[in-house]
Amino acid sequence: MLDFKALWDKSLSFDSFVASCKAEHCGLWQGIRRLARIPDWALAAVPANAGRKLLVIVEDWCGDASNTVPIIAKLTDMAPGLELRVILRDENPELMDRYLTNGSRSIPIVIALDHQFQEIGHWGPRPTELQAWVMANRGTTPKAELYPQVRKWYARDRGETTLREVLEAAGLPAEKVA
Repeated sequence: MLDFKALWDKSLSFDSFVASCKAEHCGLWQGIRRLARIPDWALAAVPANAGRKLLVIVEDWCGDASNTVPIIAKLTDMAPGLELRVILRDENPELMDRYLTNGSRSIPIVIALDHQFQEIGHWGPRPTELQAWVMANRGTTPKAELYPQVRKWYARDRGETTLREVLEAAGLPAEKVA
């Protein structure tokens, strides 16, 4: 059984994680967070007393993580009922191996915890629709063509699917308002 409290205590704040990123990745993480716009429906889904903790498994080089985690971090900046901390995949194989995707250590993985550090649910490594598309196309589409399509999907979606799915994993389903 994993001790999520101990993992949380050794994890990094989002800002500390970004400060430790390699220079070639740092700007992307900072830029996406700065540009992220959190919809009112996402904020409304998080009561101030929610007491949810989001422990995110990442590495700075991961394109999916840099397209999703800064948006989740922006949500936690604005929603007092959520806290976010980051833990590195490669330094925590016992944790990562609990959240394999098709046998792979794919990231990011967001683990939603309650105020007592009990797991509520988890999300990752990509929004469901995008993951299905990648799995269906990765065997026939060269990486040089696949990843630009993934980036376009993230740009069109603006983090909304990620926010909806992460909130659901945290037991905070969101109602989208028109």
